[in-house]
Amino acid sequence: MNTFLFDLDGTLLPLDDKLFLKTYFDEMHKEFEDIIEKEQLVKLIWTATDVMRCSQDNRTNMKTFMDKFKELVSELGNDLSEYITRFDKFYDNGFMKVKKSASQNEYVIKSIELLKDKGYTVVVATNPLFPMKAVHHRIKWAGLNPEDFYYITSYENSHSCKPYISYYEEILEFINKQPQDCIMVGNDVQEDLVASELGIKTFLIEDYIINRNEAEICCNYKGSYKDLYNYIEKLPSIK
Repeated sequence: MNTFLFDLDGTLLPLDDKLFLKTYFDEMHKEFEDIIEKEQLVKLIWTATDVMRCSQDNRTNMKTFMDKFKELVSELGNDLSEYITRFDKFYDNGFMKVKKSASQNEYVIKSIELLKDKGYTVVVATNPLFPMKAVHHRIKWAGLNPEDFYYITSYENSHSCKPYISYYEEILEFINKQPQDCIMVGNDVQEDLVASELGIKTFLIEDYIINRNEAEICCNYKGSYKDLYNYIEKLPSIK
C-alpha cells in the first residue's frame, strides 16, 4: 500500500453540517437577492445537484450541473451567464464566511505531514459537488495546503459522484494506481466505505460519522483522528 485517499468534509475537515448549509445558502443568496428569492434559488441548486449526483454519462459534473441549471433558470427567463458570474464572485468572497462551520484537528495535520515525510501519495477524494476553488478553501480551513496533495477531485475534473464506484475508478485511473495500492479514509459509511467494492482498503473516521439508516459497518479499520495518526505512525517509510 502506498496511497491514501481522504474524504474532506467530516474527515480532513471537522465540520458542522447544519451550520455549513445554512451559512452557505445565506451567503450565496446575497449575490442573487436582486434577481431571485432565496427559497427558489435553493430549490434550483438542489435540483441541479441531485441530477449531478445521479449522472453516469461522459459529462463532467460541472457540465451536468450547469446544463440542468441553465434549463431551470431559462424557465424563469434568466440567463445562465449572469448566474455563473455571481457564483464565481460568491466563491471568492461570501463563501469564506462559511469557514465558521469548520474547525481543525491537530491529528489530521500531523497525519498528512507524516504521510508526506514517509513518501506516500496523498489524494483528496471529496465528493465532487463543488468547484475546485471551493475545495481549495476548505482544505486551507483544515490547516492544510492544496499542494500537500497529488490529486484533488472537484466538479470540474470528475464525471461521477460518491457513492458510485465509477468515482473511485476514475481516481485510480488518473493517479495510475491499483486498488491494492490504496486505502480510503472517510467518515461516511455509504459514500466512503463503498470503495472497498473495488478492493481498496478502508478506514472509517468515527468522530463525525455519517451512517444513514444505521447500516452495518464493514471496513478494515475504524477509530478516531488520533487512532488514524497512530496507524500512520506505525507504517513504514516508502521513500
